[in-house]
Amino acid sequence: MKYKDYYGILGIEKNAGVPEIKKAYRKLAHKYHPDVSKEPNAEEKFKEVAEAYETLKNPEKRAAYDQLGSYQPGQDFRPPPDWQKQYSDTHFSADDIDLSDLFAGLRGGRFHARQDHGKISMPGEDYEVAVHITLEEAYRGTEVELDLSMPEFDDTGVLRRVPHVVKARIPKGVTDGQRLRIPGKGGKGFNGGRNGDLYLNIVLHPHSLFRVSGHDLYFDLPLAPWEAVLGTSVDVPTPGGPVRLKVPPGTHAGQKLRLGKRGLPKPRAGEGDLFAIVQIAVPGVVSERDRALYQQLAEGSTFNPRGHFEQELKNESRTH
Repeated sequence: MKYKDYYGILGIEKNAGVPEIKKAYRKLAHKYHPDVSKEPNAEEKFKEVAEAYETLKNPEKRAAYDQLGSYQPGQDFRPPPDWQKQYSDTHFSADDIDLSDLFAGLRGGRFHARQDHGKISMPGEDYEVAVHITLEEAYRGTEVELDLSMPEFDDTGVLRRVPHVVKARIPKGVTDGQRLRIPGKGGKGFNGGRNGDLYLNIVLHPHSLFRVSGHDLYFDLPLAPWEAVLGTSVDVPTPGGPVRLKVPPGTHAGQKLRLGKRGLPKPRAGEGDLFAIVQIAVPGVVSERDRALYQQLAEGSTFNPRGHFEQELKNESRTH
């Protein structure tokens, strides 16, 4: 009989508990599954891992295995003389037999990693997908229908891509880059294993007016020079509809005018803010009448937008 070191195959200590055994098995089963692995001899390694797991997860089989003693992997050996007597309901000959056959009679039936794979439970695969939505959909919430091709174990334990249509509710107030988890909507579990989860990565489409920062929104507000100087009230867009914004006298370019709670809704309560960034708009084409008015203003105004330059210019002139 050839000895197989089941503990070594799973990479665990001999005193490992059942949770450690399961964790090691799941990691290696995913690594060596023939349908997804690029490792050499993946199928053979997968069978070894499954065989080791089937033996060590079962207290009776594990106790019997431990009583066989310790040998080098691949070394020829015979079970202890009293082993067959202790497990008298198991009939076997030690000649030309594999350990998987030896332990098959211990309350488990014959085990083959591929043909009788149903004795192993595996959780379904988690799945991630990018979901593109508009700012308006993020503001009000929406429902999306996703055509997905998910990894899923079939009845024989083989991992395959299976088409799935999933409807998902996107709550209002989601933000760009947010990750939503939908439990149990990922790949189907195998042999009683739990289903995987579906993760939605939210991507907001760029908006023609608004820029998004978390739950706050920003947009550019063009003002005529006289509106900025004298102050005014203007209608401005918001995701919830137009509102009236008061522009105070003496508003300057780049100034932020805040509209409280006009941004995106927040998950539990409240809303972000909406900020209007002031831009001073200058007409590209000027009529003769407007030109005359601007000329009159230029000649009569004492405003000097570069007054702060004067002291610096005087200092430079003294040094030259």
